[in-house]
Amino acid sequence: MPLSNLNNEQHASATAILGHNLTIASAGTGKTSTIVGRIGHLLHSGIKPDQILLLTFTNKAAAEMIMRVAKFFDETTAKAIVSGTFHSVSYKLLKKSDKPITLKQPSELKTLFKSVYEKRVFVNQTDVKPYDGGYLYDMYSLYLNSSYDETFETWMGKINEDQKQYTLIYEDVIAEFNKLKKQYGYVNFDDLLTNMLELQKENTYDFVEILVDEYQDTNPLQGKLLDGFKPKSLFCVGDYDQSIYAFNGSDINIISSFHTRYDGSTIFTLDKNYRSTAPILDLANKVIQNNPRIYEKSLKVVRPEREHVPQLLKFDELYIQYEYIAKNIVKSKNKTEDMAIIYRNNSSADGIEANLRDAGIECKRKGGHSFFDSREIKVILDLIVLMVNSNDMMAFIHLIEYGKNIGKAIAKDIFEALLRVGHGNLFHGLLNPDNSIIKPYQSRKVTNVQLGLFDDFIEMGSVSKFKDLGWDVKFLNNNILKHPKLTLEGGIFLYDFYTIVKELKRIQNPKNMIIHIQKHKFFETIIETLCTHRAKQKDGTINESIKSSAKLKSHRRVETLKQLSSRHTNLQNFINAMILGGGEMSEGGGVNLLSVHASKGLEFKEVYVVDLMDGRFPNRTLMSKGGSLEEERRLFYVAVTRAKDILYLSYASYDRIKKLDFVFSPFLQEAGLIKDS
Repeated sequence: MPLSNLNNEQHASATAILGHNLTIASAGTGKTSTIVGRIGHLLHSGIKPDQILLLTFTNKAAAEMIMRVAKFFDETTAKAIVSGTFHSVSYKLLKKSDKPITLKQPSELKTLFKSVYEKRVFVNQTDVKPYDGGYLYDMYSLYLNSSYDETFETWMGKINEDQKQYTLIYEDVIAEFNKLKKQYGYVNFDDLLTNMLELQKENTYDFVEILVDEYQDTNPLQGKLLDGFKPKSLFCVGDYDQSIYAFNGSDINIISSFHTRYDGSTIFTLDKNYRSTAPILDLANKVIQNNPRIYEKSLKVVRPEREHVPQLLKFDELYIQYEYIAKNIVKSKNKTEDMAIIYRNNSSADGIEANLRDAGIECKRKGGHSFFDSREIKVILDLIVLMVNSNDMMAFIHLIEYGKNIGKAIAKDIFEALLRVGHGNLFHGLLNPDNSIIKPYQSRKVTNVQLGLFDDFIEMGSVSKFKDLGWDVKFLNNNILKHPKLTLEGGIFLYDFYTIVKELKRIQNPKNMIIHIQKHKFFETIIETLCTHRAKQKDGTINESIKSSAKLKSHRRVETLKQLSSRHTNLQNFINAMILGGGEMSEGGGVNLLSVHASKGLEFKEVYVVDLMDGRFPNRTLMSKGGSLEEERRLFYVAVTRAKDILYLSYASYDRIKKLDFVFSPFLQEAGLIKDS
């Protein structure tokens, strides 16, 4: 029974009567064991596993908890528990309702959003510039997650009053974007939650209890979802001192108002830290005590060891700091996998990684660009997406814009033209076009100055430049080749796409498909383009050594994807797994390079928290854009409490490349490592 290993506080929480229960679980106090114990208690009380909903911050965390439950109960029982992130659970429930879903990464739909935005012409009436398309997309996402039933215009006025003059154009861009998503069945992570809210109005769910991990990081949209399920019992676990996702819409007031929002609620506190040694915990507590105490708590140290006192490292120059850390890691007795370097800003990561590589230290990086952000992986996944749904506009645009002199706009034109000559089916338009449609590119005349819309017109071009290339006659006669801006190189690239599509249509297994893509000229051309770009130097020349290394790295990434695909036999399931779980994956082994946000929930024997300079940590730029010193302090608390045994804190006084002087972080003073001058 999972309850038998719990201490008194954990046991009291795990066996609480059904109702509204909140457990304040500080870093290292065994919240996972408590949640697993709670699930065991519910099952032993006769509650069916499919009446339990477990919501976690990552799918990996959910899988680990379900695996621990399976050790005490049979695997069938454990897997019947509905579990995952808010997004993945919403996806599962939406799929069960037969709602049409084509799940897309936020970065993919940002491309679609930009293509709509770029048709607008802003006539500035003041010195205030409008947001660019990418930033507006992010702001709209933040609005969906963080607003409390207010209009976009009202919310925008609170965020930035100066931008209200462009609200009419912004709202029209958003409306057209949402219309296109609906037309093609696209859904991003925000849509999973908003669509789930609508589904809750049509359905009732008989969850007896909903368990929520990392409750301090829920946002208003997720809060609405929780209430929409109308559970008989709610069991939340979190720590206000680890609330670090305000930039993503999370609201610390959700956890702080729990006892007032739910009458008769009970608050439990886990007060024994099992992770860190006393000196590390003492330092963390000294700093976090400067933040307001929402619920009273006083952590007790279980591990009394004091041989490794947190050490402050001061350096005259930024990169000397990174060099020293690399040398120190070489001398460490800990395994590299048990070590982490944690930074507040992703700009720190490049210098750290370069010095580790130079010292021959293997490392893996998470929290900046993930494995699934690499463009070669996106190319493969987009090709597979098209094999599942040939009319996927975003996958098509992402692939075709790699052709020379083909950008997003031309790629979108070609997509729409293929639908016309294929009578609504892209592959029919590509492989069996209706050549009676002589003008597949239609004129689009729109004028609306108020909404920033102006004329857009296309004239037909000639296909004579493609006559002597030995192409399949069926493709050569396709009138999509008449786009006036389609160059010879662009046409050749498009023909390679035609040939790979013909071949991939015969393959149904994900791994076999990846193997075939890897060998095809279409993919080889893209890899050549990517690696040439990555090896391009400031003077325009290509460093062949860097290019060769880039190709090797691309090959390794494809091999990793191939290994992941071997677990799947269905193309759609493979794609869904890669999209929903992609953000939690990183490449390789060795020392862990982590942003503070990416380090959340992890622990290591030896930790370096670097670049502790005022301005960088705390990040004053982000504070000026709506952040706060309290949030930065919580980030510091999260970073240092990742350390179990050894903790190094470091800063530098000068950056010779940017010629910047630095002052130490105020958190070092609060920790007592730097005395007041």
